[in-house]
Amino acid sequence: MEFRATTFSYGTGARPVVRDLHLTVEPGEHLVVVGPSGTGKSTLTGLAAGLLTPTAGEVRVAGRAPSAPTTGPDPHRVLIPQQAYVFTGTVRENLLYLCPDGAPPRALEASLDAVGLGPLVDRLGGLDAPLDPTALSQGERQLLALGRAHLSPAPLVLLDEATCHLDPAAEERAERAFRDRPGTLVVVAHRISSARRADRILVLDGTRTALGTHADLLRRSPLYRDLAGGWDPQCPERPPTGARLA
Repeated sequence: MEFRATTFSYGTGARPVVRDLHLTVEPGEHLVVVGPSGTGKSTLTGLAAGLLTPTAGEVRVAGRAPSAPTTGPDPHRVLIPQQAYVFTGTVRENLLYLCPDGAPPRALEASLDAVGLGPLVDRLGGLDAPLDPTALSQGERQLLALGRAHLSPAPLVLLDEATCHLDPAAEERAERAFRDRPGTLVVVAHRISSARRADRILVLDGTRTALGTHADLLRRSPLYRDLAGGWDPQCPERPPTGARLA
C-alpha cells in the first residue's frame, strides 16, 4: 500500500485533512495509525479502501489505484469501520459475506477460534441460526465483522477502530489473530496496547506525520508521548494496560 504525495480535503477550498503524505506499507506489515480526533485516521483508511479519491497525489494498493467495487466484495482489501455491519440472515451467511466462492469448514472454524467468536456463535444457536442484528450489542457486531474479515481472502485488512467496543483482552486476541493471518494489516488504534503490537506506528497530527516504532516515537514525537501517556517500562508514570489513545 502506497501513498504518493497524497492530499485530501472534503470539498473545494476546505483545509486538507491529509497533505502530501508519503507512506509505503510493505506486504505482510502490521501498521497502527494513531492521532487526536479529526486528524485524518479514518480518511486514510477510506483512501486505501477506494471510498475516497485523493485531491492530489495518488494511492496504490498492489500497484493499482483502489476504487470502490461496483459488484460484490472487494477481492484485494477489506475495511471494517467502527460501526460494524451485520445483516439479517444466518450467522454463516454473515461470516461468508466476503467469500463469494465460499470457504471450507476447516477455514471457517479456524477463523471463529482465532478471533474468539466461538462462544458467541454457540450462544446465538450455531452457524445456521437466524441472526437479528438489533438483538446484538455493538461488541458482538464487531466480533462478527472481525470473523468475516479474518475469513476473507483479501490480502489487505483495514481495521478502523473496529475493536473499540471489545475489552482489552478480546481486542488483543483479535489483533493477534489478524497479525498471524497472511497479508497486510492496518489498524486505526484507540488503545496504546495496540500500538505496542505493531511493526510500525504512523502518528497523524493534522497535516504533520511521524512514523516509527513505539520506542522510537517515544523518543522523538512529543505528540506520541502525550498520546501514550508515558506507557513504557522506563517511564515513571504508567497508566493501566487499557489506556486509550485519542
